[in-house]
Order: sequence, then structure tokens, then C-alpha cells
Amino acid sequence: MTDEKAMLRSYLDAGREAVRWKAEGLAEHDLRRPMTSTGTNVLGVIKHLATMELGYFGEVFGRPSGIPTPWMEPDAEFDADLWATADESSAWVLDLYDRACAHADSTIDALALDSPGSVPWWPSGEVTLHRILVHVIQETGRHAGHLDIVRELIDGAVGRGPRNDNMTTDDQARWREHRDRLERIAREA
Repeated sequence: MTDEKAMLRSYLDAGREAVRWKAEGLAEHDLRRPMTSTGTNVLGVIKHLATMELGYFGEVFGRPSGIPTPWMEPDAEFDADLWATADESSAWVLDLYDRACAHADSTIDALALDSPGSVPWWPSGEVTLHRILVHVIQETGRHAGHLDIVRELIDGAVGRGPRNDNMTTDDQARWREHRDRLERIAREA
């Protein structure tokens, strides 16, 4: 692939696919329940990523989506972009992510990589589409990693996707032995 924009888009799409897969097959409670001391949960991460795509590929380039994000208002509840309210169903959050990605894709398709934008929440806000694509790819990958861990804690599902688990073995006994060995080493250290 020689087209720089197409290459960047393929990395972004791979991250998005991993994010979507991490939510597949989970019950509503598992999608929402906080799995870390800071409340990290599957729907919250996906809602945050949707918000990010809407901001970086919308407002930054003067291409607002028209999708309301009241959780980003100054009077919104604490970290409201990182959890789903009782009124925000999992279907709604997943649809929000899909709509945000579609809006982002329309911006990516419409603009050249050197198109200028401005990030009002960055100290030095002048950017290009290229820089924002790299930034959002990095953020999507980072948050997909969070989802990797959260999903493994919920039901043991691991890997990059349904057709690519990216694991060296699926032998659960071997994984238990490996984990126990690492625990012993940690205690000895």
C-alpha cells in the first residue's frame, strides 16, 4: 500500500475493529461494570473513543457532526465520557461509536493529509489531518489495550479479534502454569 492516507486509515480501522470486537457477546452488566479502581468499563471506553473521533475529526477541522455530546459540557458529571448512564443503552453507545467513525471517515475522505486544523484543547493547537490521524490511531490502540485487559478480566476472551487471537497457544492449562510461575517469580523477587 503506497497511499499514505490509505495506510493510516487501515491502521485506524484495525484498531476500531478490535474495539468493536471487545464488546461482542457481553451481557449488559458486563459491558458496564467497572473493572478497575478508576471505573474502567467496556462501554465507557467505547463512549470515550466515540467522543474523541467526533472531536478530532469534527470540531478540529470545522466539520461538526451534529451529534450531541452533552457529557462534554462543563456542568456534566465527573468523567461522563467514560461511562454510560442508565439511559444510554449498549446499543446506543455502539451506534454512537459507529456514527462517530462514519463522520470521522467522511472528514478523512474529504481532506488532504496536509489540511490544517486547530485543537482548542491543546496548548499549541495548530495541526494537520496527518497529525490527527496518527494521534487518533495511537489513542485507539491505547484504549483497545485497556479493553483487552478488561475483556480478559470479564470472561477470559483474549486477542485482536474473532479470526486472530494473536496468542501463542490456546492451552488454558499452560496459561495457568505460566501465570503461576510468574507469580512465584514475583514473590521471590
